[in-house]
Amino acid sequence: MIIRKLMNPFVQPDPRPNKKLLHNEFCHFRTIIVVVLCLSSYGVCLETGILTPSVVLRDSDTIVSQGKVFTMGFFSPNGTTRRYIGIWYYVSNVSVMRVANRDRPINDTSGSITISSDGNIVLMNGNNETVWSTNATTSTSNTSAQLTDNGNLILFDQSNNVSLWESHKHPTNSFLPTTRLSHNTNTGEKVRLNSWRTSQDPNYGNYFVGLHVSVGIPQLFTWNQDRPFWRSGPWNGRVFTGVTSMYSVYVDGFNVVNEGGTYYFTRNFRQNLIVKDFLNPDGILIEEVWNNQMGFWNRSFNGPDVPCDVYNYCGPFGFCNQYNSPICQCLRGYEPKNKQEWDGGNWSGGCKRTTPLQCERGNNATDKSKGDIFSKLTMVKVPDLIQWSPGLENECRSLCLKSCSCLAYSYDTDIGCMFWSESLIDIQQYQADAGLDLYVRVPYSERDKKKDKKVIIIVAVIISLVVASVGLFLSWRWMSKRKVKNVIVLKESGDSNSSDSTSIVLRNPEDRVIIEELPLYSIETLVNATNNFHTTNKLGEGGFGPVYKGKLANRKEIAVKRLSTASGQGMEEFMNEVAVISKLQHRNLVRLLGCCVERDEKMLIYEYLQNRSLDVFLFDQSQMVLDWRKRFNIIEDFGMARIFGGNQDQANTKRVVGTYGYMSPEYALSGIFSEKSDVFSFGVLVLEIISGRRNTNFYNEELSLTLSGNAWKLWNEDKAVEFIDKRISNPSFDTEIARCIHIGLLCGQESPVNRPTISTVLSMLSTEIVDLPLPKEPLFTDRWNHAHSGSSSRQIGSANNISFTILDGR
Repeated sequence: MIIRKLMNPFVQPDPRPNKKLLHNEFCHFRTIIVVVLCLSSYGVCLETGILTPSVVLRDSDTIVSQGKVFTMGFFSPNGTTRRYIGIWYYVSNVSVMRVANRDRPINDTSGSITISSDGNIVLMNGNNETVWSTNATTSTSNTSAQLTDNGNLILFDQSNNVSLWESHKHPTNSFLPTTRLSHNTNTGEKVRLNSWRTSQDPNYGNYFVGLHVSVGIPQLFTWNQDRPFWRSGPWNGRVFTGVTSMYSVYVDGFNVVNEGGTYYFTRNFRQNLIVKDFLNPDGILIEEVWNNQMGFWNRSFNGPDVPCDVYNYCGPFGFCNQYNSPICQCLRGYEPKNKQEWDGGNWSGGCKRTTPLQCERGNNATDKSKGDIFSKLTMVKVPDLIQWSPGLENECRSLCLKSCSCLAYSYDTDIGCMFWSESLIDIQQYQADAGLDLYVRVPYSERDKKKDKKVIIIVAVIISLVVASVGLFLSWRWMSKRKVKNVIVLKESGDSNSSDSTSIVLRNPEDRVIIEELPLYSIETLVNATNNFHTTNKLGEGGFGPVYKGKLANRKEIAVKRLSTASGQGMEEFMNEVAVISKLQHRNLVRLLGCCVERDEKMLIYEYLQNRSLDVFLFDQSQMVLDWRKRFNIIEDFGMARIFGGNQDQANTKRVVGTYGYMSPEYALSGIFSEKSDVFSFGVLVLEIISGRRNTNFYNEELSLTLSGNAWKLWNEDKAVEFIDKRISNPSFDTEIARCIHIGLLCGQESPVNRPTISTVLSMLSTEIVDLPLPKEPLFTDRWNHAHSGSSSRQIGSANNISFTILDGR
């Protein structure tokens, strides 16, 4: 730790290192305390290895952790002169993460902090009155204090190095490394974060965030006093199922552990990543990541973010979908409890059942043969007040039907069967692939209503078709000259120019690529979203042009890929990328939200990935290294969420589009795509993750080997260790990694017949299948090495019009 003098006591400490300070020489707690007084242009400075009873921290002094990660000292919130003891990140003095005397500020600069005679850390005012103390029970005065690189202030008994008190066991409004939010289910005791009262007053606020565990299922809550304000949904051992941003291939480090009935919510913060998670005075849980290059904090998460995030926003038996109008709707089989209030936009009263359940009608029911059914609601944050029972997915329905009080059920592989009997509250439906499926119990009559509704729709459609046919007959010539709003027609190279770049006549109509139901964004919308493509919003630049971060009017964050006219990517390549990405449904691939083809501009609009893409962490040597455990988790994640649909066996396409290096031979040459094609792509990905090298960039000139060819050669020679990324190679994991190389080679075999199925792959990864078959030698000669010249996108002549796209520049 370093203690240093500052000249101005009324401003927050300057986080920049003073190069004239002496180097910190202490190591651990038994080193000799060195006290050096020195004169400099900044005044008197004091450097010492540890805070002891003989050292007094004055208002203008600060303590810095050994690795210069955190600073402790006096500060005043913006616009005030009240003085508090705080801990903040060294790089940013506006990032106060802990306040000691939050309810008892000092009104002048006379405060000081030291070790008292009873061994506690104490804060004193100018009258030598104790303002704040650690209040640890100590039997010795031989104590010292240390500020660690985790932001933890620890009081030690120097005689045996035992911790007597730690600040992380008494958090304020922020979550730091080693902080543990907890819920003791035996005593009910909880350790929670508490917000500031206002942005200028760190006193105890109205909002709390912490863990709540019921029937063994943990959830994260934000409370306004004692009323729920936001809820994460149940923890399934990997993620909170109601937090969409946690559905990522990257391991964020969050975890919930149970130690003898006390559940702890923890986080393993990534190395070299400065993150602050805190609860603001309005009850919003915020995560920000420090951008060292730009020198400011980037917002990566906040919740609640939209009205639907607020707890029980639509009342009992209602559900909220931010993309519906209105955003609140009643569950099937229910209607608004107060229709006048509901129609007026006050949904808090919720909904009521329209028809009693069959089991509720009892012996008076005349239709006993028509039992209750279930209505499925997909991609939702399941309701609060969860009840639980072990069971398989096919058992949940029958278990629910056995009890008339059971209103709904849901299932998660890692949780089991979940039931609800009191009420269905705080249900939120998502637009993306997130959440769980909820099965709501409704009377059998709802099935008939659905049939009646279908009849009405069919009749309406027939009438509409008749009217539309008449109109179409009169105006088909005029319509043929106009562009279809949601259809983009691909321009073949060599065609004559057209005034409308989105509607171009082709020599061969069969060569058109039609992209339906893909939103078109106007240039004006994208200009506004990116602040006219301002350089501060630039995320990076690839071979085809720069990528900008933007925010739409609805606050949705996007990434805009603006294709450069000098990139060489024309309409063909542009439409190839649109076709590929818009058709993929893999949850771990970036989602294409839309495109813009206007004037001379060609732009692609993607979802914004705060954590960037996987290839950055695998192939960029300057980034944080993903260890083997994280890489193995990524492999399992991709294996369980493959691209190919579960109800498909084989598909054939005349035009082949895809990503060079990941495309199976049968798909590239014949347009045949099946589950085994997906397995081939998965195998390539496994080898990339293990080696830390791109398949598209790897080429062994001496032996004419691709990445898979090199892997097979080394594996076949019992030299698989040489294939492993040197940054993760570890004798403890080398055997397991070599097994994964073996699995990757099995997936990448030339013949689809020889490749395992995805389910078999998962069994191999989990070691349910111990003995693995020998892989056949892969295709690794020059017939598959066509792109060594470095061209990022090119076409190969074939009967199927193959078009390749690489992942660079996303």
